[in-house]
Formats: sequence, C-alpha cells, structure tokens
Amino acid sequence: MFFKNPFFYFGLLSLFLLGLLFFSSESLAELSYFGNGQTVFFNPFFKDNDNSGSNDLFFSRQKFLTRETPDLKIIQDSFIYGISTPRVLTTQTLGDIFGELSDKKEVITYVVQPGDTIESLAQNFNISANTLLWANNLSANSSLKVGQSLTILPVSGLFHIVRSGDTVSQISKTYQAKVDDIIAFNSLKNEGDIFIGDILVVPDGAMPKKLPPTLVQGPLADSFFIYPTEGRISQGLHWYNAVDLANKCGTSVYAAASGVIQRVRYGWNGGGGIYITILHSDNIVTYYGHLMSSFVSSGDRVNVGDRIALVGQTGKSTGCHLHFEVIGARNPFAGHSVGSVIKYKEEN
Repeated sequence: MFFKNPFFYFGLLSLFLLGLLFFSSESLAELSYFGNGQTVFFNPFFKDNDNSGSNDLFFSRQKFLTRETPDLKIIQDSFIYGISTPRVLTTQTLGDIFGELSDKKEVITYVVQPGDTIESLAQNFNISANTLLWANNLSANSSLKVGQSLTILPVSGLFHIVRSGDTVSQISKTYQAKVDDIIAFNSLKNEGDIFIGDILVVPDGAMPKKLPPTLVQGPLADSFFIYPTEGRISQGLHWYNAVDLANKCGTSVYAAASGVIQRVRYGWNGGGGIYITILHSDNIVTYYGHLMSSFVSSGDRVNVGDRIALVGQTGKSTGCHLHFEVIGARNPFAGHSVGSVIKYKEEN
C-alpha cells in the first residue's frame, strides 16, 4: 500500500530534484569577506559567468545570466556597485545594513496642507519653530499658503553653505554650535573635510545677529554650462537649486563646465546616494547625485563635456535620474518646465 501511494513517488522525485539543484551550485548566497572586510560579494545562485574578480564599476544585465541574488560589490565601506537586479536588493536596504544612510539625516521638501502652521509643522517634524523659519527665510509673522514648498531640516538648527576660507571652527562659533556635532552629523572625516559649496547642517545652531554674507546666484554667460545629460525633467527646482532629469540607468553624465572634482562619495545629503561635486571658476559648484557609478576621483581636473558618471538610482530615489544642483549660480534648467525633454549639448 505504501509504494502504491502516488504522493510517495512525488515526494521522492521532489527530494531528488532539490538535492540535484543544491549540489550543482557552490552556494545559494555565499557571503565572503576579503582582507580587512572592505570588500563584500554576494555570489549569484548560478555560478556561471563569475565576475567576483572584476574591477568593473558596474555589470551589464545583458552580459550575465539572471540572478536569484544580485552581484554586489562594496568598496571602502562607501560605494555600492554592480546591482544587477535592483528590485531584489536595493541600495536603501544596504545603506540601512551598513549604517551609511539614516532617515534622521535627510533634508526633505514638504508641501503645505490646509490647517498647517509653523508651530504644528515644527511639532510634527520634531524641530524648533525657528529651524523652520531660518531654513525657509521666513519671519515669525509669515503666514503659510497651501501648496507652498518648505525645506524641513532633520534636526533643530540651520544649514550653512561653505564659502572660500570657511572652517568648521569658524562655522561653529558663528552659529554657537559644537564642532564635534557638525563633524559627526555631516559625516566629515575631520575639520578639514569641507569644500566650497558644501551644505552643512549645523545641529542646535542659532542664527547670529550679524548674518554671514548671502550667497548670491550671479549671472553667467549662456554658454557657461552645457546640459550634463539628456532625459526628461521629472522635478523642477527644489532643494537645493536642483532639477531632476529622468532617464534610464546607465545613461552618461558629463561635466557641465570645466573644473576640479571635489568629492566623489556616498553621502547622506538629501539621500543623494553616490554623488560628485565639481568646483568651477568664480567658486561655482555643481552637484551630480543618485549616480550608478563614477569615472573620476577627488582632485581630477575635468573639461566641459568630459564623461564623469552614469545615471543611477542610489540613495533616496524612486527611479533612475540625475539630481543636478548648482550652488552659486543659476541652474541652467530653471527655465524649463516639468516634462521637458532635454538633449545633451542642446543649446541653452
């Protein structure tokens, strides 16, 4: 009776197939550490086309088989490359695992709703009312309008845009804040780890009676910037003087003007993921965020139109796009409406 039961043979066949599948691969999802733990690989379910020894910045989906778990390479505890199936394991999840991202550090844009007040928003976001006023250049007598966009800092305090000659010590004295708090909150390596155009959150800072010089967006020749990529404008001007250009991941990103690479980092600022900043003439800085990968390093000199990166969706991103920000000048996309299609090197 036992051997006549069809479920017996079904179970036996299932067990055989499972064993065959298990022993045909070296590992279902093997986690390996190399050296001092700076490099981590999640091996694919299928062992064919092993790329664990490759130094490529990214791996094409067309080049490899579909994975049950994605190839992932993390270098120097900062950069994340080679996510062949982003929907399986997102960079946000990885950031949470490795402590690189924190929701508490995210600057957000909030659209005012009916019934909102300065006091109610401050309470809802657990910041002081002054923080909300300072970040949005409002006074105590200002009234909010439905649909108005507000910048919400992650903690009580204010933000400061680094200018030539600034030091962390000087910034801390100006805003009556602690040097260590500024360094820790902005993930700086030390007091010297700041560059012109950096936007620093100053925790528990207070607006001084004598305000620091206002950063003026000076006029530029129409030919100063080229368009750094092509795509569709998916979001108009938002924090900080930025425009989002949507296109497929892997689209080339170019230097909008000649300059020197300041940072290539995976950063918390606005959830920008992998980002690059370039210092141009007249202390103008451009910021390229949510990148898939970078082809430049800090200190590199680039010419206008040099290929510096690929469009990605790292950090706080709902899709593949470039977050392009200009500090110290007008954003060349400011006059374009949402939905506009931008062609690379299109005349400004």
